[in-house]
Amino acid sequence: MSTFTDIHERPKPYARLAGLFYLFIILAGIFGQIYVRDSLLVSGDAAATARNLIAHSERWQAGIVAELLMHLCDIPVMVILYFLLRPAGKLTAFMALLFNVVQTAVLVSVRLQLVSALLPLSNAAYLQGVDTHLLQAQAYTAIRLHDIGFSLGLLFFGATCLLNGYLIRHSGYIPKWIGALLQLAGLCYLVNSLTLLLTPGFHSVLFPFALLPCFIAELSFCGWLIARGVRLDRWPNRLDL
Repeated sequence: MSTFTDIHERPKPYARLAGLFYLFIILAGIFGQIYVRDSLLVSGDAAATARNLIAHSERWQAGIVAELLMHLCDIPVMVILYFLLRPAGKLTAFMALLFNVVQTAVLVSVRLQLVSALLPLSNAAYLQGVDTHLLQAQAYTAIRLHDIGFSLGLLFFGATCLLNGYLIRHSGYIPKWIGALLQLAGLCYLVNSLTLLLTPGFHSVLFPFALLPCFIAELSFCGWLIARGVRLDRWPNRLDL
């Protein structure tokens, strides 16, 4: 109750704080996906991928840490957004929060696959005598399982974007075009995840095009939160707990 009261009385500082956390989430996601995984993973080649992981294990570990910090930042962002969007629809905001919580829980759990990808390549004593090709295949499989689990998590985030976009479009104190972009991003997340699960071959072609609207939408929302927060002249005066 007290948190909602404080945010209602001073929404701009909280909105900007959420925007700053959101910006870190975007940057950490880019670092982990593009600079780390995309640069080290050789599609379809377990041996080459294993060599890259061994040669750049510190980069791989840095990517894991960055993404775990990203998920830590998820918590304040989802809580602040819940209270900021609650005046536009309490039940819808609560549903969006729940979808977001599930998304974060799923993504945190699948990061263990990135840790387990290094274990078969660690040259530990208990691995002596195990065929090298088998160890490389285990590491590569762990990464592929992470990618599938990551897509499962994004299904829930797609639902979050759809609901938050709806709330923004009906709020009056955040521009409707940002809500529309977020809803488009939500659809793209859903399509991206479902195609990976149903038609993996087509997903490899669709992936960059499906996630471009997501990047534009989330960066726009993040930028608006940092620069403007909410329009105080349209912020509801009545505090409905």
